[in-house]
Amino acid sequence: IPKVGLVMENARLVRWLKNVGDLVSQGEPLLELETEKATLEIESAESGRLVEILLHADQPARVGDRVAWLDTDGMSPGITPAGPSTPAGAALRAALAAPVREQAHTPRRERAERAPGRIRSSPAARRLAAQHDVDLRQLAGTGPHGRVQLSDVRQAIATPPAGPQPLSRMRRALARSMTLSSTTIPQFVVERAVDWTALQARRAQLTAQRPAGAPRLSVNDFLLQAIARALLACPALNSTFAGDADSPAAHLLRADGAHIGLVVAVDDGLLVPVLHGVERLGLSEIARRRSEIVALALQGKLRREELEGATISLSNLGAQGPDRFTALINPPQAAILAVGRQRQCVVAGDDRIQVRPMAQLTLTVDHRVADGRLAADFLASLAAIIEGDVWPLD
Repeated sequence: IPKVGLVMENARLVRWLKNVGDLVSQGEPLLELETEKATLEIESAESGRLVEILLHADQPARVGDRVAWLDTDGMSPGITPAGPSTPAGAALRAALAAPVREQAHTPRRERAERAPGRIRSSPAARRLAAQHDVDLRQLAGTGPHGRVQLSDVRQAIATPPAGPQPLSRMRRALARSMTLSSTTIPQFVVERAVDWTALQARRAQLTAQRPAGAPRLSVNDFLLQAIARALLACPALNSTFAGDADSPAAHLLRADGAHIGLVVAVDDGLLVPVLHGVERLGLSEIARRRSEIVALALQGKLRREELEGATISLSNLGAQGPDRFTALINPPQAAILAVGRQRQCVVAGDDRIQVRPMAQLTLTVDHRVADGRLAADFLASLAAIIEGDVWPLD
């Protein structure tokens, strides 16, 4: 079981994507793993034949646990290299083939329902129950033959018993991550009010030109593009801190592109999927990728690479959010931008009083990566982009 992110400790095996006896190529998806934050496809680190499964569906696991044996050279544990015509070779072929034949004639759902001690439940119900630590054995299923449905789990979550409540797996992961952020990252904050007049006008113009069925251009799409362009102007901020600050080996790791996290609110927590290479994308492609990755986050189907690699994140609480707020950095990133709601404000401009749509930008920065001057320069560059009228659509 590999470690995904800085705070992952536990996981649950959802299902195997290969059967015993199957050939597996390096980099090919081997199993689905549910962590505290998402369901991930885990790729095989080697090429070979899957000869033994040690961990089965719905079983818990910890980082570093061994889950299977892969025969890469004919020397797997308990297996003696043997030619195809020898008795040992025939026995090996039979052992590998038997599970495949059995599974081929038994539907997956039927095998799951027959498993001893297994609660009849839908996959969606099991996933949501695991996220919120709901014991399916305590629920009276309303589905056929007492099967626990997604609605049953939601009802249990909505009506918690009085008294101390255990944290869900995602909430525990958030607690570890935010504690790590606040205790190990020296953070400082810079703020700036930004005029949204140009952005609103350009968004309305481009939206009117969008073909039917194209993803809607959201404010976040403009902000993601603006952050990517500001990182190009201030590349020193596009880094992460690595190592022990007391060690000569401590260093800054510069990113190879603008990889930006987007904070997404999900049931009982937050996810921060990452859009990679945003500096190469126009607004149309940003909107498409943002729409896809948010949908995956809400469904709990993010892949490992979609949760890693960012140096900065965007947190926008939307039109109903606060005027301003401060966000904690998502380790190991170097910064996070918190965007307050747009509101009509009285401002002085061009020697007269005007009413303008304004929003407060609050940038939280890792002081090990950047100082106040660099953070101020980045925020000034970001504001100039937002208040300008150059927004590449493609």
